[in-house]
Amino acid sequence: MVSPYSGITMENYIGNRARIGVIIPSTNTAVEYDLQKINVPGVTWHPGRFFVEAPNLQSDDAFINFLELIRQQIPVSIRDILTCEPTAIMMGMSAETFWGGIEGNEEFIKNTKEQIGDLPLFTGAEACDAALQKLGTKNITVITPYQPVGNENVDMFFKDVGYNIIDIIGLRCDTATSIAHTPRKDIFKALESIDLSKTDAIVQVGTNLSTVDIFPTFEKQIGIPVIPINIANAWHTLRGLGINDRIDGMGLLFEEY
Repeated sequence: MVSPYSGITMENYIGNRARIGVIIPSTNTAVEYDLQKINVPGVTWHPGRFFVEAPNLQSDDAFINFLELIRQQIPVSIRDILTCEPTAIMMGMSAETFWGGIEGNEEFIKNTKEQIGDLPLFTGAEACDAALQKLGTKNITVITPYQPVGNENVDMFFKDVGYNIIDIIGLRCDTATSIAHTPRKDIFKALESIDLSKTDAIVQVGTNLSTVDIFPTFEKQIGIPVIPINIANAWHTLRGLGINDRIDGMGLLFEEY
């Protein structure tokens, strides 16, 4: 009998299909929680945290200050994660990738590519767009943990890439850390407020807001796609690397595309 491990050596066993470096804020606990549920043989996830000096998000000014400070820290995290020789980089934070609409996203990608060279790069904003394109949806409702200024930039990005925004529901979380502590009842309340007669898909952004335990079931109940950004990001990254494994129980994207 041929061993199932024949041909696998110690040199290529860990992450032999992909080693994905994941850049996350130091305040974020949801990305790792969600990624632990995506168990694909031969794929490993390697988080690198960047320091969040001012996690306060209670006002538009505080939100902007938060972004200005993390822009100084992200390159340090990328520098560190590159030392594990990843095969791709996934940005496990989303506000910065939506900021400034499509132009802001492109500028962020350009600046990051200057640091990582030809290494594949995947962002949450682009992942949401790729998922919605794959699903063929145009009229979307978006749930965010953000203050109004964050919602404005999310709205700008989705409109720039061609979607009709039915509504944006902002949960206005106080800090970058407290996003992960959002009560599920608040998420259910947001879902219940959506006009499903006008909405083709629901998208949740903000990577520290984990909805992976809620959305796949809700998606089946209402019959339209319900997309958590962390799932879209992981799906987009794996598919972009040519890894097409299907995963049951993780929603329509991973089950069918």
